[in-house]
Amino acid sequence: MNVSQLEKIVVNALEDIKGRDIEIINTARLTPLFERIVIACGDSNRQVRSLAHNVEDKVREAGAEVLSTEGEDGGEWVLVDLGDIVVHVMQPAIRSYYNLEELWGGKVQARVRKAVAAGA
Repeated sequence: MNVSQLEKIVVNALEDIKGRDIEIINTARLTPLFERIVIACGDSNRQVRSLAHNVEDKVREAGAEVLSTEGEDGGEWVLVDLGDIVVHVMQPAIRSYYNLEELWGGKVQARVRKAVAAGA
């Protein structure tokens, strides 16, 4: 499965259960470890965990591998490692504090909106 296909699966999984402020950052030129970071917000510990679980489930259903998941116990920030894509699901305050978009160069490849994903 290529990165674009995996990216679509991740975004759709996040949107399925109302993930907010989804952004995709292309990191291919910044690190050899992964090609994309997907960042999304959930409004509560429970929603953050549910968003991460849905990503895991949809990726596995598509036949791809989930390498690891971190942070499920707390639920404020859950990281899902898919190899080429690393998904960060965070509560808004945590996302604002760590500001990963700026940390990874501030260049956001895409801000996903419902209308865009519906056409994908």
